[in-house]
Amino acid sequence: MPNAGLRTPPTLAHDTLRVIPLGGLGDVGRNMTCFEINGKLLLVDCGVLFPEDDHPGVDLILPGLDAIADRLNDVVALVLTHGHEDHIGAVPYLLRQRESIPIVGSSLTLGFLREKLREHRLRNVEFTEVAEGDRIPLGPFDVEFLAVNHSIPDALAVFIRTAGGTVLHTGDFKMDQLPLDNRITDLRGFGRLGTEGVDLFMTDSTNAENSGFTPFERETEPALERVFQTSSRRIVVACFASHVHRVQQIMDLAALHQRKVCYVGRSMVRNMGVARDLGFLKVPGDTLVELAALKDLPDDRIVILSTGSQGEPLSALARMANREHPHVELGPGDTVLLASSLIPGNENSVYRVINGLSKLGARVVHKANALVHVSGHASAGELLYCYNIVKPRNVLPIHGEVRHLIANGNLAIATGVPKERVIVAEDGDVIDLADGKARIVGRIDAGYILVDGASVGGLSEEAIADRKVLGSEGFISIVAVINLHAKRVVSLDIHARGFVEDDNVFDDVRQQLIDELRAALSDGVDDQHRLQQLMRRTIGRWVSGTHRRRPMIVPVVVAT
Repeated sequence: MPNAGLRTPPTLAHDTLRVIPLGGLGDVGRNMTCFEINGKLLLVDCGVLFPEDDHPGVDLILPGLDAIADRLNDVVALVLTHGHEDHIGAVPYLLRQRESIPIVGSSLTLGFLREKLREHRLRNVEFTEVAEGDRIPLGPFDVEFLAVNHSIPDALAVFIRTAGGTVLHTGDFKMDQLPLDNRITDLRGFGRLGTEGVDLFMTDSTNAENSGFTPFERETEPALERVFQTSSRRIVVACFASHVHRVQQIMDLAALHQRKVCYVGRSMVRNMGVARDLGFLKVPGDTLVELAALKDLPDDRIVILSTGSQGEPLSALARMANREHPHVELGPGDTVLLASSLIPGNENSVYRVINGLSKLGARVVHKANALVHVSGHASAGELLYCYNIVKPRNVLPIHGEVRHLIANGNLAIATGVPKERVIVAEDGDVIDLADGKARIVGRIDAGYILVDGASVGGLSEEAIADRKVLGSEGFISIVAVINLHAKRVVSLDIHARGFVEDDNVFDDVRQQLIDELRAALSDGVDDQHRLQQLMRRTIGRWVSGTHRRRPMIVPVVVAT
């Protein structure tokens, strides 16, 4: 991997194409790439990354928007490959900085995005709807769109023609030959572009470590059918709120088994309403019911489609597992189907929910014990196939953790791409394409932007570190009231949270603190900061020596 230090890139030469990944290289999320040529920028995708346990209190993580903050007037458009949150979730935060950036995407992608922007009160946005086969000019960029198959309908690959060279960006894709919507990845188009010449191939890396081909969506149907055949009470299906294909399968099975379906979860209700209105979801007549109607239905006629397949603490499924949902109380005989794969980093949250559901007596069916979900990403066999038909001059693996990017790069090399033409990059690396050759020429800051409630980018790494200490080691506050004139400690109180249950444990160190403060006052120390540091050091040594802990210590001196 390249050196992580920042290195100012050279001035961009005329007719040279510059590519800067602003997210998605090293993480499964916050996907975003900036293309620049002759003073104009084209953005592809603008997604979020969901925080893991080491980001306490963080709601979302954005791509490196700060890197282009002073260039937004040069942006000719934002092109979206598909409607998953890790590709569109950060769009509202970009548009808050410049609402007039034109947005280009497919029908379903823009449908999902419109609802999201409405929630963020962004209404003056210019949309351009495109479909596979379309080709449009966007400033100095000539952009063509190709159909790709993924775990969401209406996904697109993007082919960018410029004076500096051509780029084929796959977005997220796989090569399902029997897709549920009969819309296959346009391999003939890939081959045609390969014949024309692809200078830079940016390929989905998520499943590059997996040999062979990703299973077809239709292969889940027997396992899903068995769930319906063997369930005597309610069925709860948790999946991504954008997984229209899976929802369609559940709808069809529910109608076949004479069950009613109810959506639970705001994003599920919103997205499936959009998908139905646009014709991507076909709801059998009288199958869909409102949540309030469940109380009038027998348990063996109910299917609940819920959010929360990743164990999100506030999701509908997590609330059911914790007996906190206002309308759904699960118990013995109920079946919960987790129809999704695990996003790296979410394992503990998901298994926590599974354990909670199991304690309630529910049967939990998930990918580890039944074929109820397949990936939406191309495995090694599919990637090799693409390399062989595209025959790219240069390769930039995208969308994945470091190991995925490296594995994808090795596949490219195996098909004959020269090793020096395979760029395994990091977010913020600046890659210039000229005369058919791509190379890293510098590095900029494209680090995490953390969203904490209404605050965007206000959290520092130091603040996150403090939150980790609070969560794992606890908190001790010491308040000393000191008469500086009389050089006397009037009072000293010690309280703790998340460290010990009884503040009496500090009786042993309280007198030691008072003695240290008295000695310092007698020596003429009257600076409140120095006295606070003395208190922190004294109790810090005591805690470390007696409890082997390192809690956050907040000393306060009140001078009288």
